[in-house]
Amino acid sequence: MADPQEILAARVQSALGAALGAEFAETDPVIRPSQFADYQANAALALAKRIGRAPRDVAADIVAQLDVDDLCREVEISGPGFINLTLRDDWIAAQAQALLSDPRAGVPQQDPETVAIDYSAPNVAKEMHVGHLRTTVVGDALARVLEALGHRVVRQNHIGDWGTPFGMLIEHLLDAGEDSPEAELVKTDPNAFYQAAREKFDDSAEFAARARKRVVDLQAGDPETLRLWQELVDLSKVYFNRIYAKLDVTLTDSDLAGESTYNAMLPGICEELERTGIAEISEGALCVFLEGFTGREGRPVPLIVRKSDGGYGYGTTDLATVKYRVEQLGARRLLYVIGAPQSLHLRMVWQTARKAGWLPEGVDPVHVQIGNVLGSDGKILRTRSGKPIRLMELLDEAVERATTVVADNRPDLDEATRASIARDVGIGAVKYADLSVSHDTEYVFDYDRMLALTGNTGPYLQYAAARIRSIFRKGGVDPASAEGPVVLTEPAERELALALLGFGPAVAAVGATLEPHRLCSYLFDLAQAFTAFFEQCPVLQAADPAVRESRFALIAATLQTLVAGLDLLGVRAPEQM
Repeated sequence: MADPQEILAARVQSALGAALGAEFAETDPVIRPSQFADYQANAALALAKRIGRAPRDVAADIVAQLDVDDLCREVEISGPGFINLTLRDDWIAAQAQALLSDPRAGVPQQDPETVAIDYSAPNVAKEMHVGHLRTTVVGDALARVLEALGHRVVRQNHIGDWGTPFGMLIEHLLDAGEDSPEAELVKTDPNAFYQAAREKFDDSAEFAARARKRVVDLQAGDPETLRLWQELVDLSKVYFNRIYAKLDVTLTDSDLAGESTYNAMLPGICEELERTGIAEISEGALCVFLEGFTGREGRPVPLIVRKSDGGYGYGTTDLATVKYRVEQLGARRLLYVIGAPQSLHLRMVWQTARKAGWLPEGVDPVHVQIGNVLGSDGKILRTRSGKPIRLMELLDEAVERATTVVADNRPDLDEATRASIARDVGIGAVKYADLSVSHDTEYVFDYDRMLALTGNTGPYLQYAAARIRSIFRKGGVDPASAEGPVVLTEPAERELALALLGFGPAVAAVGATLEPHRLCSYLFDLAQAFTAFFEQCPVLQAADPAVRESRFALIAATLQTLVAGLDLLGVRAPEQM
């Protein structure tokens, strides 16, 4: 489907070349939506000073060469030299009509590339908390969008599944018994298991000694220790998958690429860095000192790749992930959807990888920075005792609150249907609230605002889709059979049809900027355009059969777009609400 802004940009560029010379043919035409027309071209203002002429005169020359009769019903010069462009109603209608037969709903197919995206990253035998919500939800939305645009997306769930804590965890598992209720806690309440192990480690010198020896056995590859370690990982997978199923994210066991994945690579990473002179020994540790990275008093900040005791840290593992994702996965973009405080660390890792040749030119690493989730007090969301809020508790409460709302509003529905709707609305509300704000900013977690049926919320969009489905049910019409033709006679019809044309560009913008809130903003605007249409343009009561068929086609395209957009965000659109 055609993108009007893209077409207009090409036409205005062609006119610039014809009016001002070939050297201006690649000039940005500065096409923007306008409150005075559908779009506005502002290039004349920027070029006037450069060529020493009045902006309106430059605009007139451009308009004289502008070929848009098939696209625009009106072209007007306004103000100091703006070119206002109003699209033809029949052109808009034809594009909206084309959406009905487009399985991609207008989403463009881009030149495919391999994208590795690192997100979620919980720890084995530890509870996922509210801090994991954003990286999981944002990362999954980006994976869905990039796949919709035609890219090969390789999900990399970099779980914490290696290191010194596993000594005490394995010993605690042995003490409790592998088939004990205590072991089952890893599936349901991993924090309880972890804290019990930690308490024994702190309180018992004998247990602590066993735990430290077990770490040595693990790192040495002792078969029995590895078996016990794998058991803890497998128990944790059950817990992870309960969360992922609840959240409707696309991560599976095959996407797990934890710290242990790179264990065999780490000695080679260090050897190569030392051999090439990129890393040096400092106070017993192998470190990389990079120009421009300094701390207090101007002292250089090291990236430690091997600790003084011979162990490896996050820096070593993260260098290995870069090397693996480029060389083994063939990734051309490396996305890291992790907390904003990790920015310095990632920049040091990437610069080191560049120097080592593991991150060649043409491969772009990107930190999709994740801001904090705040409570009503403006501080990081925690329990009253100061602990991070368990993610499962947060999601369960969202569904519970949605259950109350659905029960109050739809007592006519059977219990199973109400439960299904409440689940979709509750989880969708939490995810949409997170995605609708810029991923690198903080936001206040507020159930009442999230679950509201008004404003830029998940339930508002879900309700718009459910309302359209209700119209089709009442009319006895299958949305798939609504073929139009689309004819635009009312302003609200035109606004809705024009809004539909923005879906493909909005999805493409998310792929380019990695900002899911852009898609949320688009869907909210579309839902608002539908609400205005619904209030002003009756469908079932339309007197003219041709108008009725046109409006059915228009809302069928709207439903398709809303559902497709919500799906890219990982939000369900229930049949009724």
